[in-house]
Amino acid sequence: MRAAEQVIISTAVTGSVNVPSQSDHLPLSADQVVASALEAVAAGSAIIHLHARHPDGRPAWEAEIYEEIVPRILDETDVVINITTGGSSAMTMEQRLAGAMRFAPELASLNMGSMNFVYSGIADKVTDWKHDWEREYVLNTYSQPFINSFDRIEHTLRELGDGLGTRFEYECYDIGHLYSLAHFADRGLAKAPFLIQGVFGILGGIGADHENLTHMVAIADKLFGVDYSFSAFAAGRGQMQFGTHSAWLGGHVRVGLEDSLWIGKGELATSNAQQVRKIRAVVEDLGKTIATPADARRMLHLKGLDRVTR
Repeated sequence: MRAAEQVIISTAVTGSVNVPSQSDHLPLSADQVVASALEAVAAGSAIIHLHARHPDGRPAWEAEIYEEIVPRILDETDVVINITTGGSSAMTMEQRLAGAMRFAPELASLNMGSMNFVYSGIADKVTDWKHDWEREYVLNTYSQPFINSFDRIEHTLRELGDGLGTRFEYECYDIGHLYSLAHFADRGLAKAPFLIQGVFGILGGIGADHENLTHMVAIADKLFGVDYSFSAFAAGRGQMQFGTHSAWLGGHVRVGLEDSLWIGKGELATSNAQQVRKIRAVVEDLGKTIATPADARRMLHLKGLDRVTR
């Protein structure tokens, strides 16, 4: 691993997993996503990871909705924008790429393998649904796999990477996804230095056990040496613990209401910024400094804000 000179805090503002009935604090509309992103930046986040939603919370892919979000964030701050290419498992690949293709961001997420990505268990915990679409949406994940075949990965690397100069946050939900990344690196399609985002605690992926985080870093070291930076998060209650572990190992951290709706046991987070402030305090208590957006650009070899389409 390339040990972090400064620790980058990424904030995943809204995602496409959690639904409005779980929390009144989940940003949904463009106005809410923009406001929440700017609050997270002010709290210390150098990267904002973006999904889009319709006002009722349904995951959105339309470029027009991203157009209501991305320019307004960049008009106010120099934060690094990281647009999803994951979207949701219900979207086509063209839909999943729409936002990133529109803006050619400095960074985009890229899922490194097909998998069961199951969050149907939300339906066991919600008794009062705000919208008709929510229950069926989460239940469908029990039977609908998340397809990230090699042809789709290659298409994304060529269209966004080679074509538009976007670099990638390689989301690895299991050890095999590291070997998939190595395959594309060997073919010259994925280019070092890599930003590997270890994702733990998703049903269908690697579990949120700290031994798994240590093992993932060990295998990444074997495959990539010092040609990668590492970040980690765990979905749900392990969020802060895994961020702390990642920073302690020399990596970066990710928080946000996409990954966890909580700030502590039994206590819903009131904002993304609240989570940023909490992990920032932890990282600084470890004696580490927090990266600015400029630091993140330098460490991750990003193309620069001036090359993002506006």
